[in-house]
Amino acid sequence: MKNRFSIKSLRILGALALLLVGQSCKDVLNEVVVSSISTNYINTTAGFNAAVNAAYASLRVYYGTEEGLTMSEYGTDIYRAGADGSYKGFHFYDSQLNSYIGASGTPLQIVWDELYRGVNTCNAIIGRAPTITGLSDVIKKQRVAEAKFLRAHFYFILMQQWGGVDLRLNETIIPTKTTARSTEADIYKAILADLQASLPDLENKAQSVDYGRATKAAAEYLLAKVYLTKATSSAKAADDYANATTYAQNVISNYTFKLLPDFASVFAIGAGEISSEVVFAVQYTSDALTNANGNSLHLYFGMQYDVQAGMIRDVANGRPFKRLRPTTYLTDVVFKDRVNDSRYKKTFKDTWISNNPGTFSNVFDNSKASVTFKAGDTTIYIPGVEWTMAQRAAKPYQVLVPSLYSAALFPTLQKFLDPNRPDKTWTAGSRDYLAFRLAEAYLILAESQIQQGKLTEAAAAINMVRRRAAYAGKESAMEITPAQATMDLLMEERARELAGEQTRWVDLKRWGNLVSRVQQYNPDAAAGVKETHNLRPIPQTEIDRSDKTASGTSVFAQNPGY
Repeated sequence: MKNRFSIKSLRILGALALLLVGQSCKDVLNEVVVSSISTNYINTTAGFNAAVNAAYASLRVYYGTEEGLTMSEYGTDIYRAGADGSYKGFHFYDSQLNSYIGASGTPLQIVWDELYRGVNTCNAIIGRAPTITGLSDVIKKQRVAEAKFLRAHFYFILMQQWGGVDLRLNETIIPTKTTARSTEADIYKAILADLQASLPDLENKAQSVDYGRATKAAAEYLLAKVYLTKATSSAKAADDYANATTYAQNVISNYTFKLLPDFASVFAIGAGEISSEVVFAVQYTSDALTNANGNSLHLYFGMQYDVQAGMIRDVANGRPFKRLRPTTYLTDVVFKDRVNDSRYKKTFKDTWISNNPGTFSNVFDNSKASVTFKAGDTTIYIPGVEWTMAQRAAKPYQVLVPSLYSAALFPTLQKFLDPNRPDKTWTAGSRDYLAFRLAEAYLILAESQIQQGKLTEAAAAINMVRRRAAYAGKESAMEITPAQATMDLLMEERARELAGEQTRWVDLKRWGNLVSRVQQYNPDAAAGVKETHNLRPIPQTEIDRSDKTASGTSVFAQNPGY
């Protein structure tokens, strides 16, 4: 079992460092809650190490959460609104979105506040490091490098969502109203400086001895992603794509990462969380005391299976919150090839087995008036294509065909299902969130190469991902030619490989086609989406707590259109 360091929920708020924890392995994060600790504790050897570990916890507000998912997958070309859920303004781009600006407990406020807590924790680590004793220079430099990686990561998320934000590179010890919106150029400069400074001192290996810590490989991966994004920003430079290529190629070539042989195994419980494909993962735990809301992505992609004939809710099939429903573009265009490409079958759950036997007349399949099931019988099958009434009537189970899809019944993404939850109502999942994985590194490489006209190289990178996705014996049929290595294909390939993995909204923003593709493919959002939606609204708390100009307005301006 690999040694696995503990994420601690320590917060540097100037006055208190709240939660500290200890060391553990993969299956147990041995975290101990300690309260009322002075901020001076960070000046000790133990406190400094605890602060570094705690800084990782701020990633949990974005990755694997309802808040992060809302801000990264809602309102895109591949996912539309399901029947239930909060924050549908992010789906519809309507007046609801404005209503979240001043409301407490919304994704806008929660993500903003927590990322800045993470920034300030990192600032404290970096600023106080020179006075820390009891650590070797090598370990101290490594911990500072981890903090720089994390600070860059936090600011990259903040900037992608909100544009120019308040750039703070020194610890804030007491509350302040002095704020300013930095330019994207200044923020990119700070992000790149942190990541490049971290490279010499991070562990130069694929995965840390303490699994879950940032490594040089993770920093190079993030550099590739930052340069790729910067290339289409207001701060773009002529060498951005070339730099993205270099760092993505380094991740692929300079370490021991390998694509798993089967796409489904990437998301296998346990084995998929620590594998040769994972470059960096955000850790969660089964310890309810320290897991907070946990990795809750298992909740949001499920259809309403639990009120259907022959079914009741159980742990294996999940608690279906019905937040996101795949668009027709995703199911019928992106996943059109189901003969050669295994990813439709392995991405979506298509069969439900009866756990509530009996005879039922509450049917959605209009080819039959009632159904009878024994325990273990198939109750629902989703073929992904239309069947005739006669074909459906011949089956003893209900067949959910595309013409019967609704906001409550649709193909269910199964990547994040969590059968290790202790009961069927439990929401706080314990699965790690795979933030960086090798397949995306190949796609980052390919995108940067396409943008440079290096189509032969781009096709080779894409084919690495496509061959792995092929059914046995179909590898050659999955390969593309250099002429086929276009941005249109790349956009679809990212959807096929990364559906639901908190990338699509920032992808569309990077490509400059958020509005056009949402209007074309998402009927829920088409009427509301505008160019101003390429930025999120600033939480009103940030505006109100900033200094005022002579005319009485906040020095921290709201984004246009809100």
